[in-house]
Amino acid sequence: MYSPKFTITNKILKNIGIIEACKEVIDHAPLLPYYEKQFRDEALVRTVHYGTHLEGNELNLTQAEKVMMGQEVVARERDIQEVINYRKAMDFINEFKVESSTLRQRFGQEFKVAEDNIKTIHKITVYKILPEDKCGEYRTTQVVVKNSFTGEVSFRPPMALAIPYQIKDLLAFINSKTQQDIHPILRSGVVHYELVRIHPFVDGNGRVGRTLSTLILFLEGYDIRKFFSLEEYFDSEAGQYYEALQSVGKNGGDLTNWLEYFTEGLAIELSKIKERVEKISIDGKLRQKLGGKPLMLTDRQLKIIEYIQQTGFLQNRAFGQLFPMVSEDTILNELKVLVNNGIIRKQGVTKGARYVMV
Repeated sequence: MYSPKFTITNKILKNIGIIEACKEVIDHAPLLPYYEKQFRDEALVRTVHYGTHLEGNELNLTQAEKVMMGQEVVARERDIQEVINYRKAMDFINEFKVESSTLRQRFGQEFKVAEDNIKTIHKITVYKILPEDKCGEYRTTQVVVKNSFTGEVSFRPPMALAIPYQIKDLLAFINSKTQQDIHPILRSGVVHYELVRIHPFVDGNGRVGRTLSTLILFLEGYDIRKFFSLEEYFDSEAGQYYEALQSVGKNGGDLTNWLEYFTEGLAIELSKIKERVEKISIDGKLRQKLGGKPLMLTDRQLKIIEYIQQTGFLQNRAFGQLFPMVSEDTILNELKVLVNNGIIRKQGVTKGARYVMV
């Protein structure tokens, strides 16, 4: 069975510490349903766009979002299809995670990742991109991977004959109980690298590797409300991403540098999300008061709540500072909604009245 070689450095420990702290805040933040959906939708768009852009897709973020919404975009047919496919690959691993959770809860069974799952991810990813007979099928020829910037050969993947055996070893690693001691983040990073190294398909290996890596996070309880996109981090400095992957081969198969890079990316991404969540999150008392029912608060209402939480109260004289160019009547109407829903209360009846959290 495949056994990865790496050292848990101080940098990796620091990154995982940040990830765990952010995960705790994000997982337990009492976000209203509107913002929960907004965060997930944004993360999905970023994942699909940057995950394909990294491979040379020419659509911009707005165009990718329009394609995902079923709107027409004037662009290369291949670029459009790649976005559609990557979105469907994300849907597939979400469904896989749900099925796995259902089996575990109802029957106590583990839903293992199988070879067919990897082939299905590939088939979805390259639908209408590759000839049908190459979708979901291992390559039968030797290939080389070139640096997209210099054109130089980056590495030579294993011979085609070795692919089924190496994939089998990777699946044994993924499903092995004895490998559970490896932190899920590191397991995900290992799987990402190893799938790319094996390079089992003629095209689409990067997208399949990132999708499989994300699936591992989901199955290990690190979906983190599906608010994150590692793809954006990878694409922001594509050269560093490929250098980090290539560092393993240069270091005799040692994944330490790659895992430092991988964990740093997730730490950075989750830190950004944590800040956003904390900014708009409403405390547990509010969630309990609402009884879990959806309440679509406006941006102004969220800003009012945030202001009161930070300063302790809001008075009329602060309206102009908080909302320049907005009439006092408009702000009072926003406050009225919050008061009527038991989120804040008014103390006093004059212009000097205060609005405080309930």
